[in-house]
Amino acid sequence: MVSAEPRFYRLLLRWHCHRHPDRYPSPAGMEGVSDKPQRNITFACLKLVALIALCFVLISPAESFDPLDPTGNVTIRWDIMSWTSDGYLATVTLFNFQLYRNIMNPGWTLGWTWAKKEIIWAMMGAQATEQGDCAKFKLKIPHSCKRNPQVVDLLPGAPFNMQFTNCCRGGVLTSWGQNPSGAVSSFQIGVGLSGTSNKTVKLPKNFKLLGPGPGYSCGPAKIVPSTAILTDDHRRKMQALMSWNVTCTYSQFLASKNPSCCVSLSSFYSDKITGCPPCACGCQNNDTCVTRDSKILQENVTSPHRKSDITPKPLLQCTHHLCHVRVHWHLKDNYQDYWRVKIAIINFNYGLNFTDWSLVVQHPNLNNVTQVYSFEYMPLLPFESINDTGMFYGLKYYNDLLMEAGPKGNVQSEVLMKKDKNTFTLKQGWAFPRRVYFNGDECMLPPPDSYPMLPNSAPNKRPTNIVLTATYVFFTLFLHLVVTFF
Repeated sequence: MVSAEPRFYRLLLRWHCHRHPDRYPSPAGMEGVSDKPQRNITFACLKLVALIALCFVLISPAESFDPLDPTGNVTIRWDIMSWTSDGYLATVTLFNFQLYRNIMNPGWTLGWTWAKKEIIWAMMGAQATEQGDCAKFKLKIPHSCKRNPQVVDLLPGAPFNMQFTNCCRGGVLTSWGQNPSGAVSSFQIGVGLSGTSNKTVKLPKNFKLLGPGPGYSCGPAKIVPSTAILTDDHRRKMQALMSWNVTCTYSQFLASKNPSCCVSLSSFYSDKITGCPPCACGCQNNDTCVTRDSKILQENVTSPHRKSDITPKPLLQCTHHLCHVRVHWHLKDNYQDYWRVKIAIINFNYGLNFTDWSLVVQHPNLNNVTQVYSFEYMPLLPFESINDTGMFYGLKYYNDLLMEAGPKGNVQSEVLMKKDKNTFTLKQGWAFPRRVYFNGDECMLPPPDSYPMLPNSAPNKRPTNIVLTATYVFFTLFLHLVVTFF
C-alpha cells in the first residue's frame, strides 16, 4: 500500500504556489525567460515542503531507541481464556523486557480506552483506581464503568481471594537482566458488554503506561497467535481463545526535561576532583530543594504521612548540580597487569529509596573485568561483537536498597580489571567511563577538558628560605671544624 504522504505534500506545494503567484509564477507565464529562475523558484517550494515534512516528523509519535538495549520494551499481553454471557474472562500480563530499567515504587499504572461500551465486572490481582458511574446497574454492580479505566497492582499482603499469579508487589517490576521472575506481573479481568466471539470483540485502544511516572509510549494493540499457558502444576497447557499484544517503549526525553543523575571523577595521580557540572539536573530555587537543617525536612521525619499535604513538598537536597543521584568514579590503583576503580553511588533525595537499583557503565576495558567486590555484575552485549558495557546492581539483602539521603544513603564497590597493554593508558581521560546510566536514565558527565589529567612532569619546587638557612649553617660549622682540626 502506497503512503498518502507524498500526495499530501504535492497538494500542499500546489496550494502554496497558487496562493503566491507573484513569488512562484507558472511556467506558462515565463515563456522566453531563462529556466534558471524557474529552477530557483521550484527549489524554494521544495525547501518549504521539506521544512513542513520535518515538522511532521518531529511532532509525530515514534518509538524510542536505546543503543545499549535496542530490543528493550514493556510488552502487555492480553489473553482471553473463556467467554461469559456478555463478555469474556482474560488474563493480562506485563513483561518488562528491558535489560536494566526497572519500574520502582509506587509501581506501574496501566490505562486504556474501551472501543465500545465495555465494563469491568470483576478483577483479581489488580484493581481499577476509579469505579465510575454505574447507576444504571441495579442487581450486580460492576467493578468499574469508566470508559478509560486505570489499573494498578495490589499491594503485598492483599487478601488471598483477591490474589492472582505474579501479582501483589505494588506494581514493582525488576529489569529482565537482574531478575526475570520479578519482571512479570499479571492480573485477571472480567469484561462485560464486549461481545462473545473473536469477531464481535473489539480491541481496546489508546494504551498508556506509567512506570511510575511518564516516559513510556505505547503502540496500538495487535492480534497475535493465541498463547499457550501452563497450569499452576505445569502439567497441562491451556490455549487462549484470543490474544493481542501492546508494546511500550521508554524515552528519557518524555520522562523529564532534565537528567536525574550526574557523574563526578577523581584519580590517585591528581588532587583534583572533577565534580558534577553546575545545574546538571536543574538550577536551585526555593521550590526545588531543601537544606539539611530545613524545617520541611524535620516535619517530614516527624510526620511523614500528614493528610493535610495536598501536594508533596520537595525533599531534594540543595546542591550545585541538583541531581537526585551522583555516581563517583575514582581511579584508585594502577598495578603492572591490573588496575582498580572504586564506584560510589550517593542519594541526594530525602524522600526516596531506590529498590533493586541498577548502574550501567560503558568503558572499553569492561571486556576484562577480573573481580567485582560488593556488587553483582553482568555484561551487556547489545552488539555481540562489542563487549564494552556492563550492569552493576546490589547484592540481595545486602546493598540492593539505596537508602534516602543521609549517612546511609550510599553504596560503593571496587572493580578490578586486567589491562590490555595495547590499549590501556592513563592519558587523556581514557580510564574514565564513556556513558553512565542509573536506573535506566543516562547521567550527565562532566566535560572532557575538566577530567583529572596526568601531570606533565615532576614539580620543580624551589628550596625555601628555611632550607637555605639550614644548609648555610651546616656548611659554616663544617668549615669551622675543618679549620680547627687541621
